[in-house]
Amino acid sequence: MESDYTDHKGRKMAVSLFSSAGIGELGIEKNAIDVIAASELKGDRGKLYNENFPETKMFVGDIWETKEDIINYSIDALQNEELFLLYATPPCQGMSTNGVGKLNAEARNGNRPAEDPRNRLVLPAMDVISKLHPRWVLFENVSGMQNTMIKVAEHGEPVRILDYIAEQLGPEYAGRGEVLSCADYGIPQIRKRLISVFTRDPEGIAYFRANDGTFFPSDERTKPVTLREAIGGIPPLDAKPGREAKKDFHPLHYVNILNPEKYLWVTHTPEGDTAFNNQCINPDCGSQENPRYVDKHQEGRWQSNKLTPIYCVQCGLLLPRPTMTDPQSGERRLISGFHSAYRRMPWDEPSRTLTRNFPFEASDNKIHPEQNRVLSVYEALVIQSITDYEYRWEIGGKPVTRSLIAQAIGESVPPKLIDFIVSKMLRISAGLMRSSYQAELFDPK
Repeated sequence: MESDYTDHKGRKMAVSLFSSAGIGELGIEKNAIDVIAASELKGDRGKLYNENFPETKMFVGDIWETKEDIINYSIDALQNEELFLLYATPPCQGMSTNGVGKLNAEARNGNRPAEDPRNRLVLPAMDVISKLHPRWVLFENVSGMQNTMIKVAEHGEPVRILDYIAEQLGPEYAGRGEVLSCADYGIPQIRKRLISVFTRDPEGIAYFRANDGTFFPSDERTKPVTLREAIGGIPPLDAKPGREAKKDFHPLHYVNILNPEKYLWVTHTPEGDTAFNNQCINPDCGSQENPRYVDKHQEGRWQSNKLTPIYCVQCGLLLPRPTMTDPQSGERRLISGFHSAYRRMPWDEPSRTLTRNFPFEASDNKIHPEQNRVLSVYEALVIQSITDYEYRWEIGGKPVTRSLIAQAIGESVPPKLIDFIVSKMLRISAGLMRSSYQAELFDPK
């Protein structure tokens, strides 16, 4: 079945909302789809987006204020043709585990409202979708979105976000949200995301019907790519002066220098373990019997266990665990953190989720499997699958900061996953996957 849609260049078109720096768009444009319009709140992300997608009209600002401009521009650009895809990645801070815990604590203390207003950004997104009537809709967010409730009206009852999306799309669309691990799709990262796919395409509706409502049947999953396979051959670095960068290999292959104290903690951390569990390094003792760190759950959230011992139970000397001198008492105490902090990554597993804090040793599971350092910026790009595509980290001819790169990575979807999803949408729409389901399930009426 051939598509009934082409634009003036013979290409399909998409609109992107909450676009950040456009990392996911790499997977869209790889499939010969033009992103005609995009929206982003923050100006630095918008500028970086424009550097990489100069033909896309970028709307920077609050989507509540820009949505009408997005709609009007897109309608004009479509020139009465069909919008193939609407891609939206609303902010996740109010839905992620860490974000919800922090927000709930602040709400209990009366410092902010119980509902994060960012969760309601799906409302203007649905206004755009309703006006543009795309053939396919793709929402991406953290898995917590599937149970997140919002108030559609100021005095109305809260509804589940996914229920609201389905209700607004109406019976013309089929689809649902599904939690995936990026590691199941050839990406060296255990990044769990809620991917919500909806379509009004007759072939797409038939595909959902034939596959019990799923867009992601289990037989499409692949063997996970390990860190050893992904970054094992990259030149080594060390978090000491003069050894922290190899920019002749790649301009972004560099890390922070660690101070001697932190370097000591990292040095004695075994692969797959956290520095909070480090044992005695006194050559006259070497006890391996010191109690290990255990997170505690209290008041509905995980909290740092400050009772973890920092002195050896045998010889009494300070253990190479993350500690600091208390500025008030002058005594040594454990640094606040969780079992995932100051933790070495295992070689033979995919990476854990990359966040914007990946350049820092205290971030979750970000210490190199064997070298005394965190992941380099270049390694993070590999793990996020960005190096599979062409992307420039510069604005106006000048390199952007590592902070902006880290933020863009933390906010993005691995483009390889979007590439897979969009490629499959195209194949379904073209009837190329009809052999995977029974012909009688296809009803063009």
